Amino acid sequence: MSSVLVPLFAGFEEIEAVTIIDVLRRANIEVITASLDQLTVIGAHAIAIIADTTLDRVEPSKFDAIVLAGGAGTFRLREDPRIAAILKAQAKVNKLVAAICAAPTVLSDAGLLKGKRATSFPAVQEQLEVGEYLIDSVVVDGNVITSRGAGTAMVFALKLVEVLRDEAIADKLAKDMLV
Repeated sequence: MSSVLVPLFAGFEEIEAVTIIDVLRRANIEVITASLDQLTVIGAHAIAIIADTTLDRVEPSKFDAIVLAGGAGTFRLREDPRIAAILKAQAKVNKLVAAICAAPTVLSDAGLLKGKRATSFPAVQEQLEVGEYLIDSVVVDGNVITSRGAGTAMVFALKLVEVLRDEAIADKLAKDMLV
């Protein structure tokens, strides 16, 4: 069974995080949510989510992927050296790293988008160092997957299922959820 780490931080975009978590779990992918500090995390729209654990209590190397939601608080991920270290370690062993909305900036800060095709929320495009910036809903380049924002969260999550499991499972989930 694949396993995914989804860090949660104050100001995360709830639609993105919950969609990622929900769709991956529907695909029988183990998802562990880890807050940067306290278990209860308040999103960008004042919705409280209780994380499974804290970042200090997880062993990042056990995960097949790390997936970052975006949101107004994305700067917290960018400022947390633990996140950059986890992302670089994942990429070094060619494991999946993925980000949506403003979170591709975190991948860029870690040097993981250099020479890659990627996308993001339009307002952060200029903050990315990429090989080629695309405006597609979801962009896959090797072990990196990026997406644009809350409105693309479902197709992003389904792409993650396709990559981590297979296309048939992603297609079935999409059909079952009327996507």
